[in-house]
Amino acid sequence: MSALEGSNFTGRTVFIPPMSTGGARAVAAVFGSIGIQAAPTPPSDERTLTIGARYTSGDECYPEKITIGDALRLLEDGADPRKVAFFMPTTLGPCRFGQYSQLLRKVLNDNGYGEAMIISPSSADGYGDIGGNPTALMRSAWRGIVASDLVRKLLLRTRPYELSPGASDRAYAESLDDLCAVLSKPPNKMKVQLSELIASLSKARDRFRKIPRKDGDGILLVGVVGEIFCRLNAFSNEDVIRKLEAQGAEAWLSDISEWIWYTHSERQRKLRLADERFSLGMLKAKIKGLFMQKDEHALLLPLREDLRGREEADIEDLMAHGRPYLPQEGAMGEMVVSIGKAVYLYEKGVDGILDISPFTCMNGIVSEAIYPRVAKRCQGLPIRTFYFDGTQGDLDRDIGIFLELCRSYQRRKSRNPLQPGR
Repeated sequence: MSALEGSNFTGRTVFIPPMSTGGARAVAAVFGSIGIQAAPTPPSDERTLTIGARYTSGDECYPEKITIGDALRLLEDGADPRKVAFFMPTTLGPCRFGQYSQLLRKVLNDNGYGEAMIISPSSADGYGDIGGNPTALMRSAWRGIVASDLVRKLLLRTRPYELSPGASDRAYAESLDDLCAVLSKPPNKMKVQLSELIASLSKARDRFRKIPRKDGDGILLVGVVGEIFCRLNAFSNEDVIRKLEAQGAEAWLSDISEWIWYTHSERQRKLRLADERFSLGMLKAKIKGLFMQKDEHALLLPLREDLRGREEADIEDLMAHGRPYLPQEGAMGEMVVSIGKAVYLYEKGVDGILDISPFTCMNGIVSEAIYPRVAKRCQGLPIRTFYFDGTQGDLDRDIGIFLELCRSYQRRKSRNPLQPGR
């Protein structure tokens, strides 16, 4: 049964953790398009951490503490558990993310909030159980995630160069409002929806093009990889992207859609391992991939010129980049994607790589152990892992040190391919 089939959402609001502001709003709009009231969880604050610490032991990772803290904060502030549902996807593999929904369920039950509902689609089938494949809901959600990723790309591509502070943020807010207005319409005609989304992205492109920009000389280009929640949620990483920009860098931030493509790739790999190359499951996965690719290409089309030089790799190409260091066949999770993306970003000319991970995150720890080998073959490319747990020291100082390494690398780097090495 799908994560939505058989569920009664009458009178409930579905709250979506804001892994990214745009992505959460887009998914909420898609829920609204089929008559389910939804909204991003209210912005995290210091009470989030206080409440999250109350219901966790310290063995959980930082994003789990934040998502539980936000959910309990909402209920402690008076939300009726009979009128809320929490959207909490899950995953397989070594990441503790697979335990988020179970722990949240226990905490809710233990504290008298057992009537609150949890919606928990799984990465086991590429999150396809949220409504079938390719249903209007699933396809609309994919389009919303891709489109919100693209609007954020325009923001990060523009904000470090704006002459009028705040202009890019205003363009982003207007573009996100416009995008969600399209996604909130009932998806009765998918062709019409796609056309309206393309038109919305075209308007977003024009908004950003109108923003006066300064010369980009001296601006560093930093690739940002790592654990998906921590790298995208500004509260959890103490707004590290803005701190990079304040010290003269443009951030190339890995998207949500990258992870969805990875889970889709993993789904097919596991089907092949189970000798189901020609099964119904593989056929469904192939069809799903074709629809995903078609929509992604269509949505990207009006922005190709504006995002030139910031093109994302096909997921199989990304896996090939990481295979000499950490093959997809021998590991699972964001560590595989981060390593492949680091090599790809080197080839695209970045001046450094910043891995953002929660403290004690297995994906971050494994990646950090492999990065020196990657850096050796990439002309000494600066690659640094920043861990977050809500108790950071002087983050501005640490970023400044990292960017000095990036500036040194920028002055001496060549355009040579990967260096020979073991």
